[in-house]
Amino acid sequence: MADEQTPLPGEAEPSCPGCQGRDPLALPCGHQLCQSCLQLCRSELGESGCTVCYGRDVLDSVDEEPVCAVCQAGEHEDHECCSTEEAVQDCKRELKSALKPLQEKLEALNTAKQTCDESADHIKSQAQLTERLIKEEFEKLHQFLRDEEASLIAALKEEEEQKSQKMKEKIDKMANEIASLSDIIKMVEEEMEAEDISFLQNFKATVERAHCTTQDPETGSGSLIDVAEHLGSLRYRAWEKMQGIVQYVPVTLDPNTADTCLIVSDDLTTVRYTDEEQHLPDNPERFNHYECMLGSEGFSSGRHAWDVEVGDTSEWALGVAKETVLRKEWFPLSPERGLWSICLYAGEYRARAPVSIPITVKKKPLRVRVQLDWDRGKVTFSDPSDNTVLYKFQHRFTETVFPYFSNTCKHHPLRILPGRVSVSAE
Repeated sequence: MADEQTPLPGEAEPSCPGCQGRDPLALPCGHQLCQSCLQLCRSELGESGCTVCYGRDVLDSVDEEPVCAVCQAGEHEDHECCSTEEAVQDCKRELKSALKPLQEKLEALNTAKQTCDESADHIKSQAQLTERLIKEEFEKLHQFLRDEEASLIAALKEEEEQKSQKMKEKIDKMANEIASLSDIIKMVEEEMEAEDISFLQNFKATVERAHCTTQDPETGSGSLIDVAEHLGSLRYRAWEKMQGIVQYVPVTLDPNTADTCLIVSDDLTTVRYTDEEQHLPDNPERFNHYECMLGSEGFSSGRHAWDVEVGDTSEWALGVAKETVLRKEWFPLSPERGLWSICLYAGEYRARAPVSIPITVKKKPLRVRVQLDWDRGKVTFSDPSDNTVLYKFQHRFTETVFPYFSNTCKHHPLRILPGRVSVSAE
């Protein structure tokens, strides 16, 4: 609140710095204003204030506060000052500099959230598709078992019918013989009760009938159901027959690593190339610079082999890649960067290396066998039709490697062939 100020003896009478009017009032800021200037400030600012402070356009760089010309010449005279406009620009530049990393972080978080949202949707669609395929595969097994069950029951019913018919015929024959014997016995007993003369007269005929021969009942084997034939090793025999519908594939494809231009079959054995990129989440496992993908299982020991049908595919590559191979950027396709592969490109077969090595083939391979001996550090490529070796890599492996596949042919797929399965009992 403004207070009236009375001058001390010997002091000059105070005056308003705005209009030099007399009888100024002391303000909280230390300045003095008359009633008219104070009223003017109220009308312009909408509230009581100081017309001197209202004109502050200088910033004290030390105290970091705006000051007026009077204050600058007073308690702030030893401080470095600059114009308010300059100070505002400096502060805005500082805030803009501080704001930039926040904006970049916000953008990164929004991008990451979008990726996570896409991944969440993809997870849901993956689960639904996988559930449907699981049900379809088990339905095939269920149908096979139902068919096998029906076949076994039909065989059982047929045996039952045959043996029941034979047993019925045997029973009917025995019933006829029983009736015949019963008649003979009754006749003999009646003759034995006849009068003596009659008995003697008929004796010869009676003896002949009493001496008639009948066949003894047949006691041949095999009349019962062969239960052991139907139930013996039932599960094993069904499993053995199941080989006709069950395939073993030594390697399956991992769709989570496939470039968006590659389409993987539902059974994870075939990969096709398409010009239209699929909308898939950019997860860390996925390749997005080269049109390639990995197998689902990695190897860190032992020997492994798989055959791939390349057929008429015009551009392909096969091999193995280390688990830490780059997936989001360009890199030389060579063993030095963790990739051991051969390819068909522009009509030429080559082994990928810092300087690609031509491979001479006597005939076009329709299938390529990839053999990995992790412990001995060997990767061998051959034509399984005649076991012709196409190329060999030698390397000392120190980490897990995965089967590697690439297809950039628009018209033909690559297909992993099923392995041979044999069932034997000891």
